[in-house]
Amino acid sequence: MNVSRTLLLSAFASAASLLAADYPLRDAVECTPRGGIPNFLAKVQAGKDVKIAYLGGSITAQSGWRPLTLKWFQNEFPNAKIEQIHAAIGGTGSDLGVFRLRKDVLDKKPDLLFVEFAVNDGGAAPEQIVKSMEGIVRQTWASDPTLDICFVYTATQGMLGDLQSGKFPRAASVMEGIADHYQIPSVHMCLKAAQMEKEGKVIFKAQKTTEERKAAMAEGTYYFSGDGVHPYEDSGHILYLEAVARSMPAVFAQGKPGPHELVAPIDPDNWEHASMVPFGEAKLSPEWRLLDPATDEMAKRFQNNLSQLWMAETAGATATFKVKGSTARVFDLVGPTCGSVKVTVDGVEKGVRNRFDAYCTYYRLQQLGLVSGLDPEQIHTVQLTICEEQPDKRKILQGRAEANTKVLALDDAEFAKKFDGRQWFAGYIMYIGEFVQE
Repeated sequence: MNVSRTLLLSAFASAASLLAADYPLRDAVECTPRGGIPNFLAKVQAGKDVKIAYLGGSITAQSGWRPLTLKWFQNEFPNAKIEQIHAAIGGTGSDLGVFRLRKDVLDKKPDLLFVEFAVNDGGAAPEQIVKSMEGIVRQTWASDPTLDICFVYTATQGMLGDLQSGKFPRAASVMEGIADHYQIPSVHMCLKAAQMEKEGKVIFKAQKTTEERKAAMAEGTYYFSGDGVHPYEDSGHILYLEAVARSMPAVFAQGKPGPHELVAPIDPDNWEHASMVPFGEAKLSPEWRLLDPATDEMAKRFQNNLSQLWMAETAGATATFKVKGSTARVFDLVGPTCGSVKVTVDGVEKGVRNRFDAYCTYYRLQQLGLVSGLDPEQIHTVQLTICEEQPDKRKILQGRAEANTKVLALDDAEFAKKFDGRQWFAGYIMYIGEFVQE
């Protein structure tokens, strides 16, 4: 798409300002409509079939604001058939979302994309948030320039102070800069809840039963969440729904149908070209097995996100691949019986990565960061080797001693029965650049 010299200069000036600043916290408003979602609106007003994609973390994966807003759109536009694309994975941020965007979202041809990563990106460096969130925007519009995007922000108990003082927390502030640059509407779904908490109308963290929550709501008080992060589906998520519903009239009023303009990037090194290939494209040593969802419980459980799941558990088992690019990662699992992986790049050891952490009392999706900052013009060889020595799993679990009380109380034999192992489960190789076929 051609961009005028004036737009280029303006965009690069904006980019320099954003990247050079110390990322000050932005003034908090519930909704900034910007360019709206005019293409989606035109389709639903005409009664066409549409899909809404929800890309995010565990708050979006919950049976909460995602299905509630889907139902709201369906009620608002009864003549249109509106379906959802559920593309949320708990415990993951935009730095994984940008890699899985094509498979989980774009290939399914949505008409509106909600992006929710403000909580899971809360600990990320601002520069990294820009790379991945801008990559999501640019990859989306390079694929379909008529696909409307809306950023939505959630919050944890630790973010309430900023919101109550009239500021967005850090991650949302950085994302607002991207939303400004590309004229993407945004909704902070938790701003009103934070204000209500200050007024005593919301109890943000409390273990309450369904009956207790209903009784409190009847009196005008909301028990928001049990853990300070994940809203109760019948109370906290209701406030998230109401924020979206309040915001949509202003969003609907903006913009005209047509392609979105892909202006010059904020960060020229953003992750627009993030890609991934099945892990089986690597050169695998004989110890690796492709697990069959028909017979293997792990492959069956995770097949929606990892269409192929490879596993090895023998010390010394290797996977080798080449990329011409700057970054390489693996989309994998962590869990009780997982071990450690040694990373070697271009013949140089880059350290050992544990596939076990303090939350590994169960298996979950995760990404293994291998290497970044490579010369993007060179072909790099990456070798991954399963280590003989296992992580000190009891010591790692001690990092969340209160949550892991039961497993830490197991005797050595029972503990080993549950946690002993060097397994590694891998699904995709993720990279910035080009995957080099052998």
